[in-house]
Amino acid sequence: MSTELLDSANFKQQIREQAHTNRNAQENKDELSREIVARCMGLPEYQSAKTVLFYLDVRSEVRTRNDLTTALASGKKIVVPYCVDGELELFHLTSPDELSIGMYRILEPKPELRTVDAHKVDVKEIDLIIVPGVAFDREGGRTGHGKGYYDKLLEHARPDTPLVALAFECQLFDKIPMQEHDVFMDKVITEKAVYNGRGRC
Repeated sequence: MSTELLDSANFKQQIREQAHTNRNAQENKDELSREIVARCMGLPEYQSAKTVLFYLDVRSEVRTRNDLTTALASGKKIVVPYCVDGELELFHLTSPDELSIGMYRILEPKPELRTVDAHKVDVKEIDLIIVPGVAFDREGGRTGHGKGYYDKLLEHARPDTPLVALAFECQLFDKIPMQEHDVFMDKVITEKAVYNGRGRC
């Protein structure tokens, strides 16, 4: 690894650690999460999407689980991810009852339902992807946990599918180091604003 890449990786790790600290200390997470998700649902891109991928929040992420019932009642096809051998698989969710607490206390589709054909979804079907992350900048730069789950998934998404990240304002930094393969978000939504990102230009 070159010195430049090493410096970038170290800087990214410092940002991740600071973002985790900031996010863990964030007060009123439920209340702010509802504001952020409501702002997302108010977007024209969300309104026009027929199939939407929601992430299922873990630990101190912006919480989406509180709004899944509202999303399901809207008539849209709601899809959630789960991890298998380092890859994200997609599941058509029709009821919150189809979720259970799995390994690492993560909310995920019940294992016995994952093999049912009616629940399987290809990423090309998704009209809007709601993306989690550890830290962002206002241009849509993003860093996750460093395992690349979403990077792999987004490589196969349709080019016209908007990528919308949800974050608390405390997760925003001036500049996230981005490499050639990294994907910029189209929008980053916080409790304070909707930031227009560079997207996949």
